[in-house]
Amino acid sequence: MRTVDKLEVYCDGRHVGTMAAYQHYRTVFQYTESWIREGFSISPLSLPLVAGVKATKADPFDGLFGIFADSLPDGWGRLLVDRMLRREGENPEEIDPLTRLSIVGQSGMGALEYKPVHSWKQGTETADLDYLAAECQKILRSEESNDLDTLFALGGSSGGARPKVMLKIDDEEWIVKFPASGDPEDIGMMEYDYNLCAQECGIEIPKVRLFASKNGAGYFGSKRFDRICSETGEEKIHMASASALLEISHRIPALDYTSLMALTWHVTRKETDVLKMFRLMCFNIFAHNRDDHSNNFSFLCKKGDWKLAPAYDLTWSNSLGGEHATSIAGEGRNPGIADILRVGKRAGIKETNVRLIAEEVQEKVNNRLGKYINRNKK
Repeated sequence: MRTVDKLEVYCDGRHVGTMAAYQHYRTVFQYTESWIREGFSISPLSLPLVAGVKATKADPFDGLFGIFADSLPDGWGRLLVDRMLRREGENPEEIDPLTRLSIVGQSGMGALEYKPVHSWKQGTETADLDYLAAECQKILRSEESNDLDTLFALGGSSGGARPKVMLKIDDEEWIVKFPASGDPEDIGMMEYDYNLCAQECGIEIPKVRLFASKNGAGYFGSKRFDRICSETGEEKIHMASASALLEISHRIPALDYTSLMALTWHVTRKETDVLKMFRLMCFNIFAHNRDDHSNNFSFLCKKGDWKLAPAYDLTWSNSLGGEHATSIAGEGRNPGIADILRVGKRAGIKETNVRLIAEEVQEKVNNRLGKYINRNKK
């Protein structure tokens, strides 16, 4: 497999700039003149919209800027890529990040695309979810899949630990998740209920569905919010995680909601988005969603206008040591109203509003999700 040392970066087909390998396992990036005139900063803190070459540090993204590391598959998607590499006689440990981005090509989450593209044989798309779930289980058991090409084509650019596929259903782009090892049998139903509860709490979520299965309660699916389908075709929406914007690894629990609120204001300049983030924090606390790491918060940008993305990956979960991956005013194990008040105060939210939001979210969570929370605590 040919190693790539330079990539051209595009945003939904428009040339953004050039990225190249640099000394000591680093990379450099430079915007094109046309993008500087007509585009926007793809990562406001790290890559302001100015001329000149910008170099990265070696850590924490193996020499990439965070916004480009966002494009790399993680978890399930990385597992599929590595399986494909081994099948082709390659050692995954020897494949550098730029070459991995060439494998992503135009299939990544968000709107960023990379050329040249390294292409593999494409599988046949199928909407048989039970079949796809069974093939995913083979991969998780370290067995040979009968249809690795199809699994890669449908899920090779994804992140997260749980197996998933990206399908067009009823002319809309969907992400459908399958159970991972150790998941409860009703994981699809649980995530569906969590999302509906979040919506009741005033949190923006994508359109969600529970897809039927012959083998259980169903598969959770969410409509992709980084894609807009219309009569004129599909538009890709630029997306950046908090991890990318802050240049911090989601694998290290170093983020606090106080910083997340500040980031939300700095990027969007919208008080409504700060309040949305605050509601999401309250939901994660009361619903015991503790895998709330920096990759699980994202922002969307259309024509330079940034906004908080809909909430995703909402379900009962633990993180390292059973604590929140993102702490609440420094507290990760047992956050309470005092910690919530501290975050709200630092974000400039009135105490009366903080208490009202927290009480409202707690009541709705207890009413709808209590059965899951109590079961998982046992």
